[in-house]
Amino acid sequence: MAAPVPLDRVPPTTAAYVVATAIIAGVTGYFIGQGASLGLFHEKKSWPNNYDVKVHRDSSDEAEEESEEESEDEGNGEELAKFKDNTEEVKLVLVIRTDLGMTKGKMAAQASHATLACYKYFQSHQPDSPILSRWERGGQAKIALQIKSEDDMILLQAQAMSMGLCARVIQDAGRTQIAAGSRTVLGVLGPKSVVDSVTGHLKLL
Repeated sequence: MAAPVPLDRVPPTTAAYVVATAIIAGVTGYFIGQGASLGLFHEKKSWPNNYDVKVHRDSSDEAEEESEEESEDEGNGEELAKFKDNTEEVKLVLVIRTDLGMTKGKMAAQASHATLACYKYFQSHQPDSPILSRWERGGQAKIALQIKSEDDMILLQAQAMSMGLCARVIQDAGRTQIAAGSRTVLGVLGPKSVVDSVTGHLKLL
């Protein structure tokens, strides 16, 4: 009886390679996923709660952790009026310089510094002030206005302080967009009518 004749081996088709690759990738992905869920891979996260947040390039203040400071010549609390008979709404006006070329993110960060500076100033010098408590109870009303120069801002601050208002100016740390020591935002906190008498002529930001 004659021996069987061997058949020529047929090479795998492209479809076979694709199917095999897909199976290998699927199995590998499954085991990697299982390992990650068990904590076998220690991935470093840049933000809390395991959120890997990418900071927008214009939001440089959050990335740089700037430490803005208040101007040193802004009073010692004695200028704050009691406004005992005043029962109207209390608001905070944030006067932001537009001549510095700050981005929106930068303006927002500086305005936040000014808001906190006004609050801390009241807490330090008049913690029981009815002005502060009314502002807290009334929703902490805020409005952003614009001003075009540092000289105008300093003059506005002097006027506000002369009327017994809390007026705090923020100076930039100079680590990102503008020069160190630049006065960026003036915060004015007090009864609505009194604040408006100082800032009412300014345009909305």
